[in-house]
Amino acid sequence: MRSPLQDYLEQLVTDLRPMRHGAVNPVTDSVVNPNPDHLSITLTTVNGQQYSAGDVDQRFAIQSIAKVFAYALALDDLGPQKVGEKVDVEPSGDSFNEISLQSGTGRPDNPMINAGAIATVGLIKGRGGRNRIGRLMHAFEEASAGCDRELKIMEQIYRAENKHGHRNRALAWLLRSFDIIESDPEPIVDDYFRQCAVGLTSAELSMMAATLARRGENPVTGRQVFTPETVRQVVSVMNTCGMYDSAGNWAIDVGLPAKSGVDGGIMVVLPGQLGIGVFSPPLDEHGTSVRGAAAIARITSDLGLHYADAPPLGRSTLRAHYSLADAFSGVIRSTDLSRAVSAYGHRCQILEISGDLGFAETEALQRSIVEFDDDVSTIMIDLNGIDEFGRSAIRVLASLASKLNADNRDLAIIDHEDRLVDHIMDFVNSTEGLEVEDPREKAKAASEGELVLSDGPRSASSNAEVQGTFRLFENRAAALEWAEHRLAQRYAQDNLPASSEEPESAPLFEFLDDRDVDVLAAIMERRKYKAGEIIRRAGQPFGGIYFIRSGRVETTSHGSGGARYRQTYLSPGTTFGEIALGRSGRQVSTIRAVDDVVCLVLTAQMIASVEETDPNLAIKLWTALTREAYTVLEQSAREAGAREEFAD
Repeated sequence: MRSPLQDYLEQLVTDLRPMRHGAVNPVTDSVVNPNPDHLSITLTTVNGQQYSAGDVDQRFAIQSIAKVFAYALALDDLGPQKVGEKVDVEPSGDSFNEISLQSGTGRPDNPMINAGAIATVGLIKGRGGRNRIGRLMHAFEEASAGCDRELKIMEQIYRAENKHGHRNRALAWLLRSFDIIESDPEPIVDDYFRQCAVGLTSAELSMMAATLARRGENPVTGRQVFTPETVRQVVSVMNTCGMYDSAGNWAIDVGLPAKSGVDGGIMVVLPGQLGIGVFSPPLDEHGTSVRGAAAIARITSDLGLHYADAPPLGRSTLRAHYSLADAFSGVIRSTDLSRAVSAYGHRCQILEISGDLGFAETEALQRSIVEFDDDVSTIMIDLNGIDEFGRSAIRVLASLASKLNADNRDLAIIDHEDRLVDHIMDFVNSTEGLEVEDPREKAKAASEGELVLSDGPRSASSNAEVQGTFRLFENRAAALEWAEHRLAQRYAQDNLPASSEEPESAPLFEFLDDRDVDVLAAIMERRKYKAGEIIRRAGQPFGGIYFIRSGRVETTSHGSGGARYRQTYLSPGTTFGEIALGRSGRQVSTIRAVDDVVCLVLTAQMIASVEETDPNLAIKLWTALTREAYTVLEQSAREAGAREEFAD
């Protein structure tokens, strides 16, 4: 399945291509004549996952974005105090090529304007067998590694910049007059022109941004390109000075550290989460890519990435991931249904989420889902552990629901508060092209005990014939029960529980031979209960083993403070009452009829009679009860093991 983030970026490129504002940098236009319609966007997570759309193979000169990495290299070499003696870190409010030097000292205001960037290059010396430009190129390559492309200087761009760069050369000599540059400025300004002419794509630019987002460590290679202390200062300066005289509006509209280049590139860093690289040649009056700025503003708004949109403090993690075959709904289902779940449980994958669902967490979640095998037909996400969620979670989950349903696959969400699903449906209803059924009405029915499968044909024998659905459940037990029946509906129709079951279909009686089952069935009492009627109350002594022949019941318990919570539903072919055989000898939960229910009851008195008249059968019955109890224990242990394996 295609990633919703990939689809989102491709749609964004389609939306922004018609923009016709701005003009191409005249120096670049004169030598390489770039196509003004070009647009590419790449997101790279701090785990190294990339999503690209548009003209992703189109190379462009890095230009002023190189200033970020030259500043980082100088800081790593000399430390912030030494660098600060030559270049300040205050916003100038001027355009990129202004003569912005402090009175008396001649110190440039910051390393992002041209004067400060030239001074920064002058601080970098040859080392380790590499000259200054060689070290700069090595830093670029280390930060962009993982994209399998070699970075090279675009000679035409370099020669044009060198030929027409009179203002930058004048700035270099002015800096020399204040001893900000302490040697011949010509080789320094030449290397400045060379670093600005390094060619790359939005993918490399995005990887470089992700390296900064990961505190200086390349997400793919794991190599520490810059120290975390250096990155902290670099990203801070980007935030205040990276967009020159439009830095204030950028902080309001986008709210993320960024650096622009006059060939149409923009690099954005979201610390701890991702890096963004965009490219489109036409520029606005500030020297910023028109489409690039529009793209980033859309991304930060649509995905909730603005720093002011950060949720309250919380911890976020994909807590567990396992299949339905390793899950435990809390009860033993009918023998046939248990066999279906054992055979096809891997086709239902369950993910448990806790903490906050920001962009990084949402990206990791959707990537896990996209990478599932094609035979996974039902995906269940338990959101009961989340604290807060952002717009990226709403958008991505809405897209996932639409894509999965269109592919005849199911998405089920467990969320007792319904908050996220409410926002998902608001987004679906206001967005063209998304088709998702509203799960809230069925969630209400499920909370009242109704087991609602999809409208797929009853005779379906394959996934392709069953319509995908989007479901919501308030508790895990109801969701797992639905998932078990859903797998049977898709792949094992004959194993679906019938509306009426005989005793031999119960797992308890699977451990007995046919003669023993017939003997026990003959002494069972037939009992009827009306919908809503209490069958057994918590605290009552053991009254027998109840075999549900038709209808459904719910089990509820009381927690601390008297709070009532539902444990699960039981369908025909299952049993209850045997738990009272434990040490307390009393019923631990209350059993209520959801529908009109018919039970066959092997009463406590009858069990006592069997013990007296047919000890061998009694031993077999107690052995069957013990084996059933160990089956429950085994299921619980298997789920615990699956969770621990994920945590490791």
